[in-house]
Amino acid sequence: MRTVFIENVRPELDAGRYPVKREVGDRFEVSADILKEGHDVLAAVVRYREKDDSNSGGDWQETPMRFVDNDRWSGSFELTANTRYLYTVIAWADAFLSWRNEFQKKLEAGQNIKLELEEGRLLIVDAASRAASPFRQQITLILDQFADAEHELRVELLLSERVQRLMQQAPDRSLATTYDRELEVTVDRVRARYAAWYEMVPRSQGAVPGKSATFADCIARLPEIRSLGFDVVYLTPIHPIGRTHRKGPNNTLHAGPDDAGSFYAIGNEEGGHKAIHAELGTLDDFRNFAGEARKLEMEIALDIAIQCSPDHPYIKEHPEWFSYRPDGTIKHAENPPKKYQDIVNVNFSGEHREALWREWRDVFLFWIEQGVKIFRVDNPHTKPVQFWEWLIADVQHAHPDVIFLAEAFTRPKLLQALAKAGFTQSYTYFTWRNFKQELTEYLTELTQTEVREYLRPNFFVSTPDILPGFLQTGGRPAHQIRLVLAATLSSVYGIYNSFELCENAAVPNSEEFLHSEKYEYKVWDWNRLGNIKDYITAINRIRAENPALHEFDNLRFYPADDDNILFYGKADRDYDNLIFIAVNLDPFEPHQAVLEFPLFEMGIKRDRTFQVEELLSGKKHLWRGARHSVDLDPQVNPAEIYRISLWAYKDYAEPCF
Repeated sequence: MRTVFIENVRPELDAGRYPVKREVGDRFEVSADILKEGHDVLAAVVRYREKDDSNSGGDWQETPMRFVDNDRWSGSFELTANTRYLYTVIAWADAFLSWRNEFQKKLEAGQNIKLELEEGRLLIVDAASRAASPFRQQITLILDQFADAEHELRVELLLSERVQRLMQQAPDRSLATTYDRELEVTVDRVRARYAAWYEMVPRSQGAVPGKSATFADCIARLPEIRSLGFDVVYLTPIHPIGRTHRKGPNNTLHAGPDDAGSFYAIGNEEGGHKAIHAELGTLDDFRNFAGEARKLEMEIALDIAIQCSPDHPYIKEHPEWFSYRPDGTIKHAENPPKKYQDIVNVNFSGEHREALWREWRDVFLFWIEQGVKIFRVDNPHTKPVQFWEWLIADVQHAHPDVIFLAEAFTRPKLLQALAKAGFTQSYTYFTWRNFKQELTEYLTELTQTEVREYLRPNFFVSTPDILPGFLQTGGRPAHQIRLVLAATLSSVYGIYNSFELCENAAVPNSEEFLHSEKYEYKVWDWNRLGNIKDYITAINRIRAENPALHEFDNLRFYPADDDNILFYGKADRDYDNLIFIAVNLDPFEPHQAVLEFPLFEMGIKRDRTFQVEELLSGKKHLWRGARHSVDLDPQVNPAEIYRISLWAYKDYAEPCF
C-alpha cells in the first residue's frame, strides 16, 4: 500500500489542463507537499522529459527534491530546449535513512543496538540486489568490510557518509507514490519574454503623398528603427484589400476611387491571406525585407486577422465557411453599435469545421515558410478558444520557436483563457491603467499571482485602434511617461509608429486617431519637431544593458510618499544588477517625493554607503540610508532610473533573495 501523499504541486495550472510557460535557460522549480504518517524519513524526486519522444527518446530524467519546511519539498532542473516538457513528482519512504535516523537516536541513548545493526545490514543486502554496476560492487565491498569488522567499526561503517551515498543510488521504490498526473511546461525562446516591438504600417513608410509605400521604402526605415533599440518589427496586414464597402478617410462609408481602404478588410480578386498587396510589392520583395531585418538582428512579426472582405476568394471557393442572414445576404462583422461593412467573419461551426481550421493553420505555416516566426493575432477572442489551443499546439509541434501574441482586449477571464490555451504573449489592460493604485494592483496581479505562470504581458503604449486619453491630453510628457512605464514594468513592450513623434490628434470624444492611417495613405516626417526619438533610444539602451529589466515577475513596488510618483525596482537572478525606477504619473505638474529603498532586500546595512547612478542623466551619487528625495518635472525629467552598485563597498549583508 502506498502511504506517501503528494499534494499541492506547483506550478500546476487548472489541475494540469494547461501548461505553464518558461523560457530557454530558466531553472524550473517544482514544489509539493509530501507527507506520510509516522516518523519515516522521506525522499522525493522531480521526474521530467521532453514531451516529443522523437527528441528525447522517451527517457525520463530525475532531479532530487529537498525538504523546505512544513512538509513542503522543492526541486529544480534546467530548461535547455525550446520545446515542451512533461514533469511530475515521485516520493517514497526511505527505509535506510529511516533506519539510520532511529539507529542514531538509540545509539545516543545507550540502548542495545545488536538487532538494529543486523537490520541495517539486511537493508544493504537488499540494496545490492537492486543496484546497477558499478554501485553493486561497491555495496558488496561494504558488506565484506562489515563481516570482517568489530562492533564499533560496524557502527561507524553503517553510519558513514560513504554508505549513505551508495544507498541513495539504489533506493527501494517498490512502494513509491507517483503524483497522479503528468504536468507540462512550454519552454519558449527568450524573445518571448524580452523584446521591444515597433509596429509599422508598411504603406505609410514612404514619402509620396496619396501613394502607398513599398517594401523597399520599409527597408530604408529599418536602420533607424534598429538604432532606436527595437528588435521586432511588427507589420499590420500586408494583403490585398477588398473593394466592396471600402472605407474612406476617418472610417467614412464611401471611399473614392483612389482611397486606400482598411488593411483589415482582407482579400480581393488578387488573393487573400497568402497574398501581398500589389502596391507593397511581391513575395520576393517581402522576403528581401525580412532578410534585411535579419541582417540588423531584428525579427518580423506579422499581423494575422482571421476575417475577410466581401471580395475574398474564400467566399466564392468556400461559401459554407461564412454566415448568412435570413434574406440570403452574407453577414457582415458587427460590434453593436459599431458596424464593419467592409468585413465578414468566418463561421467556425458546422460540418466544414475541420477543413476551415486546417486552412487557417496553413495560413500561419505559409508565412513561417517565408521566414516569419512571430505573429500578432487580431481579435482572437472572437474565435473559439479550442481552435487556438489546437492551432498553436499543432504549429509549435513542428516549429517550437514560433511566438503568438494575442490582441485580446476583452473580458479578463477570456483574455486569460486564451493565454492558457497557448498564446505566448497577451495584450493587457495596461493601456488604460494610469494612476498609482491601479498600476500597483494590476502589476501585482500579473507578477505575483498564478497569472504569471501562463500570461506574458506585452505592454503596448498605443495601437492603430487605441489612442488613450492620457496621450491625447498629456502631450510629449505623457508619451515619455507611458514609454518608461511600458518598457520597465514589463520586459516586453511595443510602440505604434508615430508614437515617437508624439502624434495625438484624435477624433473628438473617442480613442480613434484623427486621419488614421488605417483608412488612408500617410507620409510622416520622422524628424518632426518635438519627437522623443532620443528618449526612446536611451530607454531601450538602458533595457539592453541591464539584465534585471529582461525579466518580468521580478517586479516589486516600494514606498514613495506622493501618490503621483510610482516607485518600483527589479533585480536579476544573482542580485548583481539592481534597478529602481521613479516615475511622475502626472504629465502636467512637477512632484517631489521621498523614496524608500529596500535596504534589507538589497543586502545593505543601514549605516553603509552605496553608489547610485541615474542612468538617464549619467549623474552619480553616494547615498546612505533608505530614504532619499526626488524631484520629477514632466517637462524636464518625468522619470529617473537608478542603478545601485554594491561592489565598491564590501561591508554589507548578503542579499535576502
